[in-house]
Amino acid sequence: MTPITRLTNTTYDELAVGMSASIRKRLTMDDIRLFAVMSGDVNPVSLDSQYAKSSRFHDIVAHGMWGGALISTVLGTELPGAGTVYTHQTLDFVKPVRIGDELSVTVTVREKKPNSHVMFDCDVVNQLGEQVLKGCAEVIAPTEKVESEVVELPDIFLNERQQLNNLLNRCKAYRPMRVAVVHPCDEVSLGGALAARARGLIEPVLIGPEAKIRQVAETYGYDLDGVEIDAVEHSHAACARAVELCQLESVESVMKGSLHTDELMGALLSKSSGLRTERRVSHVFVFDVPTYPRPLLITDAAINISPDLNAKRDIIQNAIELAHALKIGEPKVAILSAVETVTPAIPSTLDAAALCTMARRGQITGAILDGPLAFDNAVSETAAKIKGIESPVAGVADILVTPDLESGNMLAKQLEYLAHGEGSGIVLGLRLPIILTSRADDAVSRLASCALAVILRAHQRKDS
Repeated sequence: MTPITRLTNTTYDELAVGMSASIRKRLTMDDIRLFAVMSGDVNPVSLDSQYAKSSRFHDIVAHGMWGGALISTVLGTELPGAGTVYTHQTLDFVKPVRIGDELSVTVTVREKKPNSHVMFDCDVVNQLGEQVLKGCAEVIAPTEKVESEVVELPDIFLNERQQLNNLLNRCKAYRPMRVAVVHPCDEVSLGGALAARARGLIEPVLIGPEAKIRQVAETYGYDLDGVEIDAVEHSHAACARAVELCQLESVESVMKGSLHTDELMGALLSKSSGLRTERRVSHVFVFDVPTYPRPLLITDAAINISPDLNAKRDIIQNAIELAHALKIGEPKVAILSAVETVTPAIPSTLDAAALCTMARRGQITGAILDGPLAFDNAVSETAAKIKGIESPVAGVADILVTPDLESGNMLAKQLEYLAHGEGSGIVLGLRLPIILTSRADDAVSRLASCALAVILRAHQRKDS
């Protein structure tokens, strides 16, 4: 359908029986999803391909009223056009409309009635000439000429969370992972753990004051039937018990509840825990950004405040391990800075150059590194081309390595709150993955963080 840039109309006096107007529109899956979002009609016959295959149509079909909306488009923009008021509409749905069908939507003046009322025959046919929709509309036609610019509509992004949903779907092949949930004493942390259990991702061990946990469950209607509770008095004891379960290999991961991150990580990182490895501990976000065609890993935005060169080496290697677990065979790592050239006045550019040299000499393995790269050049091939940057990483980065925690944290939150990104996160470098969620994370992000731990643990078991 050609975009309309200017609106005109045909007044009641100008209308004559037999006058007609048409538009053409091809149905896409985005059209179906947008209609579902706007209308709230989430009938699986229009949205779920597996369900649709077993339906009478054997495939996804458009909502019936999507075609009806196209009739409204013709009446409101073509004939009579601007100023038209709907009063009545009948519709007969003759044949289903499928993805890829191109519809021709025609309205024809049937009758002029008193008081500016006009009857229109409405006919919708597909690219094969088959009628899919017919009906009759009654409108109040405009009595004065209108010529105006079309009001500019906002851009709409469909955030389908494709990358995060792919994570969840991959976990269907794995058994639920036994996870120590430390001090889940609020709605968000307890609800997140139980939601992950319901999805078959984890088998939670709730560690904390039992009375408090049960009170939260009762308050918010959570069912604790069959859920293991390891009762301790307070958050410090919960951390200690989680470490003990890790040492006993009774759990395969730890999940943060309603306590401060420092408290949990302090217990896990203590020398007495026995959970540390030779590698530096770091955090990796995995973002699903609607405008980026692949998962985007960002590190470190939560653990290492101002990492030195050796720490950055480990941070990168941790992220590469996670990328491999996500089946990114040879991830492309962009080491970020403010500029693309090595500049002594900007220390992060020196680190970037050194890290690339370390990769060439085998001190970092399993990935392609390049840097320094500014953010735009790391994620936009167009920006990289304009600046004349020739790089196997520029524009197609899988992993973004930020100079420090401040820049990493700001980047992650900008993607979430300004770019409609959905993030999940995990801590690596210990003997088992740590699910480190934020109080602001929504349900999908929490589930995806659990999925990351499940996938990584399965990858580690395979490699061991």
